[in-house]
Amino acid sequence: MRLPPAIIGSTEEVLREILRFTGPADSTLSRYFRDHPKLGSRERGAIAEGIYGLLRNKSVYTSFAESGNGPSMRRLTLLGLADAVGIDSLGGLSEEEGEWLQRVSEIDRTLLPVGLQSNLPAWLFDKLVERRGEADALALADALNQPAPLDLRVNSVKATREEVMTQLAIAPILCEPTPFAPLGLRVLKKPALQNLPIFKDGLIEVQDEGSQLLAQIVGAKRGEMVVDFCAGAGGKTLALGAAMRNTGRLYAFDISEKRLAKLKPRLARSGLSNVHPVQIAHERDAKIKRLAGKIDRVLVDAPCSGLGTLRRNPDVKWRQTPQSLVELNAKQTAILAGAARLVKGGGRLVYATCSLLDEENEEVVATFLAAHPEFVLVPMKDVLAEQKIELEMGDYLKMLPHLHHTDGFFAAVLERQK
Repeated sequence: MRLPPAIIGSTEEVLREILRFTGPADSTLSRYFRDHPKLGSRERGAIAEGIYGLLRNKSVYTSFAESGNGPSMRRLTLLGLADAVGIDSLGGLSEEEGEWLQRVSEIDRTLLPVGLQSNLPAWLFDKLVERRGEADALALADALNQPAPLDLRVNSVKATREEVMTQLAIAPILCEPTPFAPLGLRVLKKPALQNLPIFKDGLIEVQDEGSQLLAQIVGAKRGEMVVDFCAGAGGKTLALGAAMRNTGRLYAFDISEKRLAKLKPRLARSGLSNVHPVQIAHERDAKIKRLAGKIDRVLVDAPCSGLGTLRRNPDVKWRQTPQSLVELNAKQTAILAGAARLVKGGGRLVYATCSLLDEENEEVVATFLAAHPEFVLVPMKDVLAEQKIELEMGDYLKMLPHLHHTDGFFAAVLERQK
């Protein structure tokens, strides 16, 4: 069944706004759908997938759009929609447009220049090539330009992974255990989960396997004092609370009241009572000073470029710039130093990002260690062995989509000497 011809115009309208890159694509789409309530679920799905398909393939599609007749924004829109639903499902195409889309679909993309194939900004692809070599950088770029799978984390306070798998099979929803995270499940399609009893009752949370591993390497134990320093909407907070078996005290710090508000319904579903959300003004807030030197484990999931999450947020690569990285570095360094004051002797500080770039990762850690000789790096291979996670790593955790089928994540474990 073909989509209504008006969908092309709707997609082009929202695409124009998104390509200004003044804000996240998902927020712009959500606002557009709220303003156009007559769009059905199939139409909304086609528009969203068309937009994301275009953002993933923007370099190549911009090049292709220059080869046709008519307004380039319409051609870009058609390429995105054809990517999402197929040429035959598009209503409202002229004969010439249909033939052009068919010709474009037959182009062998492996013959295109490598920089174009990567569908990454030149500055970013050049950085990846410099660090990884061209072949691996291209494999990484290709993985970043694929849609992410749907991963779930089982809430161990309420269920086992086997019990959840059984209930999902009844739904019926096909899934398989994630290879590294012991409580993870990878759903083989993308079903609606919100109405399932196991979701409503807090037995599962949507969380990428890499994010689950970040929470696990913190090593939070029963009865400890733990801080999630940049908690956001609380995905890792909930995983930490469950690892602590709902004991001890777990503080969820964040500067955003809106993000912490999103944690509250998730917290209610989870059944956890050891989590204490706290809004802070900055990394030197008096609320932090009161806990200085008292905390067993601190997770700093730092604000970063988000370049490891391009499978879910393809617009991020077009919104970040080399200059924005410099600004993020200053913030990352200040936050890590602020969080370090919380850690007691023998306690651990985990620095993590969803970035692929050394300047947000190893270089931040090296700068911190040079300024804080009371901390030492704990090799990640030792941390993973403690947690019984079978992953080959050296000093740091580096999860990559083309190697591990997770989002791109980095983490370092730092221990304060007693």
